Amino acid sequence: MARKMPEIIDVNAQRLEELLVRAVSNTLREDDTQLLRQIFDSYMYLFELVGDKNTTIARLRKLFFGASTEKASKLFREARQPDVSRSSGDDNATSEPAHSEPGSEPAMGAAGHGKALRGHGRYGARDYSGACHVDVPHPELSAGDGCPECVQGTLYDQPPSTFVRFTGQAPLQATVYRRQRLRCNLCGKVFTAPAPKEMDRPKYDQTACSMIGLLKYGNGMPFNRQQQLQRNCEIPLAASTQWEIVAAGATAMTPVYEEHIRQAAQGEVVHNDDTTVKILELMGKRAEDSPPPDDPHDPNRTGLFTSGVVANRAGRRIALFFSGRQHAGENLSDVLQHRAAELDAPIQMCDGLSRNLPRELATILANCLSHGRRKFVDLVDRFTDQCRYVIAALQVVYHNDQVARDTGMSADERLAYHQAHSQSTMEDLKTWLQRQFEEKLVEPNSALGDAISYLLKRWDALTLFLRKAGAPLDNNLCERALKKAILHRKNSMFYRTRRGARVGDIYMTLIHTCGLNDINALDYLNQLQLHVADITQHPDRWMPWNYRDTIAEVDRCRDSAAPEVVATRVTARATQWSSSKLSVPSRSTKSSQPSPPAERGLPGSSSHRPPWAPTTRPRRAHTTAPPATNAAGRCNNESARLSRAHGRVHTGLRVAR
Repeated sequence: MARKMPEIIDVNAQRLEELLVRAVSNTLREDDTQLLRQIFDSYMYLFELVGDKNTTIARLRKLFFGASTEKASKLFREARQPDVSRSSGDDNATSEPAHSEPGSEPAMGAAGHGKALRGHGRYGARDYSGACHVDVPHPELSAGDGCPECVQGTLYDQPPSTFVRFTGQAPLQATVYRRQRLRCNLCGKVFTAPAPKEMDRPKYDQTACSMIGLLKYGNGMPFNRQQQLQRNCEIPLAASTQWEIVAAGATAMTPVYEEHIRQAAQGEVVHNDDTTVKILELMGKRAEDSPPPDDPHDPNRTGLFTSGVVANRAGRRIALFFSGRQHAGENLSDVLQHRAAELDAPIQMCDGLSRNLPRELATILANCLSHGRRKFVDLVDRFTDQCRYVIAALQVVYHNDQVARDTGMSADERLAYHQAHSQSTMEDLKTWLQRQFEEKLVEPNSALGDAISYLLKRWDALTLFLRKAGAPLDNNLCERALKKAILHRKNSMFYRTRRGARVGDIYMTLIHTCGLNDINALDYLNQLQLHVADITQHPDRWMPWNYRDTIAEVDRCRDSAAPEVVATRVTARATQWSSSKLSVPSRSTKSSQPSPPAERGLPGSSSHRPPWAPTTRPRRAHTTAPPATNAAGRCNNESARLSRAHGRVHTGLRVAR
């Protein structure tokens, strides 16, 4: 059994020597016993770790000393801050300013002046756009009235005084409708209170589906934890029911997911990477005993991956997720199959792994500078001077890229700026790297030699930003996107089936794309489920950045059109849908074709039932057979006798966020 990691305490050599002296002289104190126990526990824990084949020196260092930072200001604490006006690297380059670290963003105050202190936790009232806003007018005064204080002045509107108040509630709320029932003691007829209009809606509101999916796939909260949370709040919802709700919702949102793939294929820059995933249906004896019939694959290939693809198109970012046997390069190849033929090859940003490259389609390859830099960060304590030079040279490049972002440069302007201010730095760095091998200053097979070889081998791809407009410096954007999948993997551990993985990919794609474009993901998922028929016809109108305009247009058409015109449009749309076929990406596992709107029921019609609502039985008429009677005509049914004293209650349940 694995031993629990002991508490880490700081003990210097002098204290250990004093402990040894007291042990030899048999004068141990009471606190010495606890210290000895901690020393022995640490020794046994370390012994077990070393015996584990998966333990590396780097892992041991992180366990005992913590993960090290990659910021140059922390790596070289004694280094002076560089002159930010300096734009070319030399051998005396030191550390970079904190705001120009790879992948970091500028930290500004609330008003944009100066640097805000980290962790202050303060937000202005304007940040609460999703809160309920209540205007509180003055009970006695209004704009234009005379001043009651000086009597001579006039009152004018000023910015309101704001106060934010928070309340807590369960993620999912439920309403229990208790309809009174009355029964005649003579004929047995039961009279039930009319159902309120809210009971005509589905049992599980679309907001319930969106909230469950957002917690599960956006924030890494497994179904069983949501079940426990709901039970603690006395509004229980089983994990199996949660899965049924989100799976049905994913079916409704599939056309928009596929539209994300099509639009991402047209991007000017695509980032891709992957991480491991567990899909039990494709693993171990389960896959050997009953392999899925529609899963042809090489039996020697056992890897399972979640691939992330982030595309930049016209200033907008689209995140895609794919889980299965294919690695990042194969999934990117499937995405680019939908690219318009007249477009040029996109810029592809990835790390140096060969499996990230699409084999069939050409891309303009750019490699990640952060990966190359990280190899030197890991060696700072062993080759301090050499690593300091490389990191200082790269900090100049990142600082220049930060300047380009802060000043809002276009892609061409950014290219010209890097050519003027970063090219000499990179040329000096390349010359220095080559000199280490030519003058035999570094052993090629050493750790430092491996880091230098990594940069030299991929130099053209690492410096594409000096030759191609719009080429990024690193792949941090995609790595941050993959943290969604990693967060799910750490909490939920695995997917049971490929269908479960597909559902997870759909939700992660929609949720993270909303996050990349500062869109309210909860509202977006709600609206997709409310307009299923229209997103099937026109999924391009329901992207995160234009769905609000589409809703406004639909509302205007509904208000201006006559009822018979609306019915004609609905019928024509359903007919058009049934005669057309929706193209889907060429994936190894293709999704089933969505059912026509006429079969689902259209929003606004009496037969409409959203697809995220689990199938329910039709309601039965609330009638009761006459109770059994004896010869004297008296009631023998106990429940009927009780009904004389008080009315019966019929219950119904509706769940919403």
